[in-house]
Amino acid sequence: MPTVPTWGETARLLVELAATAAFALSGVLEAARKRLDAVGVCVVGFLAAFGGGTLRDLLLDQRPFFWVRHVDVLWGVLALCLLAMLFLRRPHFDVTERAIQWPDALGLGLFAATGVHQALLLQMPSVVAVLMGVITGVFGGVLRDIVCNEIPSAFKDHRPYTVCAFIGGWVYVVMWHLNAPGWLALVACVCVTAGLRALAVWRNLTLPAWRI
Repeated sequence: MPTVPTWGETARLLVELAATAAFALSGVLEAARKRLDAVGVCVVGFLAAFGGGTLRDLLLDQRPFFWVRHVDVLWGVLALCLLAMLFLRRPHFDVTERAIQWPDALGLGLFAATGVHQALLLQMPSVVAVLMGVITGVFGGVLRDIVCNEIPSAFKDHRPYTVCAFIGGWVYVVMWHLNAPGWLALVACVCVTAGLRALAVWRNLTLPAWRI
């Protein structure tokens, strides 16, 4: 079996922090759009930020969870929620569904990369590693939308979302098998996943709808 590319615990943590912040911001924006109170905004932000990574750690039997190992992340997300609420109170700022898509796309790419990486470190089969990337990237947004009483956008808007994480995950796995540098596999996975999602949002590309 080829050696898993290593890009350093510090780099991995930075990527996870960036993904957490991006998804927390998408949760705050969705909560603000739904006119939730301060507690609701923080809850939705926390679910969006930690939902996917927590499910990944559960499935991979990793204890403690990543946000328990790094308590500073909890404080950071709380601070982000509070600062975002203060900024969103400005009258000129209009929260739209489209505004939520951009931090969500970035978080999708970053979390997908960390999910695949974590599974590969545990020597999981390639398809399991890719699915861990998909779960890490998608499930936080699913929880965010469910709590906000919405059908998850990953399932309803027909623009590629889960598919983007799936393709990006395979890019990481292929580069791992080619023994590419770890940082290059990371960047490639993030760029492909987030890039495809951003392109789908920008050009309004859609998948075929189910027809009865």
